Amino acid sequence: MRPEKTSLFETLEARLAVADLVSVNGRVVQVVGLVIESQGPDVKVGDLCEIRFRRRSAALKAEVVGFRGDRVLLMPLGDLQDIGPGCDVVSLGRSLSVPVGEGLLGRVLDGLGRPLDDKGPLLVTRSYPLYASPPHPLRRRAIKEPLSVGVKAVDGLLTLGQGQRIGIFAGSGVGKSTLLGMMARSTEADVNVIGLVGERGREVREFIERDLGAEGLKRSVLVVATSDQPPLVRLKAAMTTTAIAEYFRDQGSNVLLMMDSVTRVAMAQRDVGLAVGEPPATRGYTPSVFALLPRLLERAGTGEQGSITGVYTVLVEGDDMNEPIADSVRGILDGHVVLSRHLAARNQYPSIDVLNSVSRVMNSIVTAEHLEAAGRLRQLLSYYAEGEDLIRIGAYRQGSDPRIDWALAHLEKVRSFLIQNVEEAFTFEETVRRLTSLIPKPQGLGA
Repeated sequence: MRPEKTSLFETLEARLAVADLVSVNGRVVQVVGLVIESQGPDVKVGDLCEIRFRRRSAALKAEVVGFRGDRVLLMPLGDLQDIGPGCDVVSLGRSLSVPVGEGLLGRVLDGLGRPLDDKGPLLVTRSYPLYASPPHPLRRRAIKEPLSVGVKAVDGLLTLGQGQRIGIFAGSGVGKSTLLGMMARSTEADVNVIGLVGERGREVREFIERDLGAEGLKRSVLVVATSDQPPLVRLKAAMTTTAIAEYFRDQGSNVLLMMDSVTRVAMAQRDVGLAVGEPPATRGYTPSVFALLPRLLERAGTGEQGSITGVYTVLVEGDDMNEPIADSVRGILDGHVVLSRHLAARNQYPSIDVLNSVSRVMNSIVTAEHLEAAGRLRQLLSYYAEGEDLIRIGAYRQGSDPRIDWALAHLEKVRSFLIQNVEEAFTFEETVRRLTSLIPKPQGLGA
């Protein structure tokens, strides 16, 4: 017997039985510090909500960051002012995303990807999620090509590869932002994506006009979240920066991603974790901080097409290179550049401590001649370091140690090579040529 067809009425009745016909909102019941607690709505961690005020039409966006019993914990993406008990909490049914496209070039955005530069709306039609998985480890292309950044000390002695991730470790006031600006202006990368997280408001315009310049801005996208912004916005700024870089990588571009600084991203995550009741661990940092760092930093690198070369600054507390964030980040990245306060005090800029810095991929991407010349310069600096104390107090006599004599004979040429004016830029070929002809091979020296 042939079965009867389901009628249109029965089909509609079945759909109505499972449809969510009523939108159930939540209500604010408590605000403690940075956390808003609400009764409902039905949401999951990472969902975006709107908190609607009773006396005005404006609304505040907030993100679900956890749960406590039957209450939803939200953190605001703006100012908590005017929030009170009974405010409606409406789920938007989605998580945060960022607009992406070629129209972002030359623009300055806030931590949530909104225009900050008064140049009108963004002329883009696509969006990318703020949270994404890193490229599959077996689908990452090997790093084989160097990426020039126009800085002699970096290109010559700490050569970056396309898709490498490296950290710039330094205390405050030793030239991190200036070095980033030099690299952004002179790099051979197709696109710069720069995140300024937790910076002073005064420094943002200075970085754009003084360090980056008009030419650098044309092929750059800046994401800015100043220190006065809520911690969740500062945290999202790092995700926004990375998502924009991922878009350009997916289009086949070689991207230079710069983030200043990872330390302030970690501090923002610490503030979020402590606010929702997470226990502090190492030096007050919560466990979620150390879980976040690899998830964020591993998103850079090579993909199936294109690459993201990541340069992350790490603000070390009290010039302690072994403090928790510095130690954790150093273990994740593919190299580190240490800036020395001692060299900065001697007016040697960029103040790169060559002996304590390393690029873990340099050996695989440069010629044998280049590698030998870089090793020779490091050797000279190490010989000088051995006798520096005696030299400074005038106790060293020439001829006492042939290695130190050789180092002293060529030291000024080496220092001249390492010093570079902010406005100068050198091609990779020119840097290698200068380096290979800088110091003659030592003759008859012991190890």
